[in-house]
Amino acid sequence: MNTRLNVITLDGPAGVGKSTLARLLAENLRMAYLDTGAMFRCLALRLGAGAEKLAESAVRLRCADVCFSLDGKGNATKLCCDGMPVGEEIRGEKVGLLAARIAAVPVVREILRKAQREIGETAPLVAEGRDMGIVVFPDARFKFFLDAAPEVRARRRLKDLELHGETVNLSELAEQIRRRDDMDRNRAIAPLRPADDALLVDTSRMTVGRTLNLMLRHIKEGQRAAAKISRLA
Repeated sequence: MNTRLNVITLDGPAGVGKSTLARLLAENLRMAYLDTGAMFRCLALRLGAGAEKLAESAVRLRCADVCFSLDGKGNATKLCCDGMPVGEEIRGEKVGLLAARIAAVPVVREILRKAQREIGETAPLVAEGRDMGIVVFPDARFKFFLDAAPEVRARRRLKDLELHGETVNLSELAEQIRRRDDMDRNRAIAPLRPADDALLVDTSRMTVGRTLNLMLRHIKEGQRAAAKISRLA
């Protein structure tokens, strides 16, 4: 038997399509979907601007009663914070930049890593974020690292924000993405990088459907190989 965690991880920078693809994977495989970026955004909104400068004791105190959970499976999965579904208030770019700043704080990552692992132990899971395959779920059964050119990601993010009624300048958005990339890739704690056993996928010129099919095919091939090894053992 394959003893690895029944978790699929999707890592990569902002705007690369992780959320869309993770939801589609979860829907196809009837697994729960975990948006770990939303967890960081929730804490960023709760802690407010300047949270990255707070003392560790203050962060622990303010996060002591925060409880994350999942409800449902597939595309219907809802992330809940303290029993309430997380809303659209966390999706703006300002909250995203606050989240990127607190993501560099060791105690914040420790608190959320513990919460994420607890969720991953309860049910089969598709988890997307920045360090799922390396730090949070190093024993995940399947790992993917998605990437795309900053300009491509900016155009995709612009469309997403417009759907939520937010107006953003494309060139400013591209610069924000570059700044966030720099923070994510160069932070001392859990820098953004692919796991050694992750499948790297450049989505710059790939449709969502083509990318999804590639990932599903990789998973099925891995499952067949594991089943063959199990029969021979």
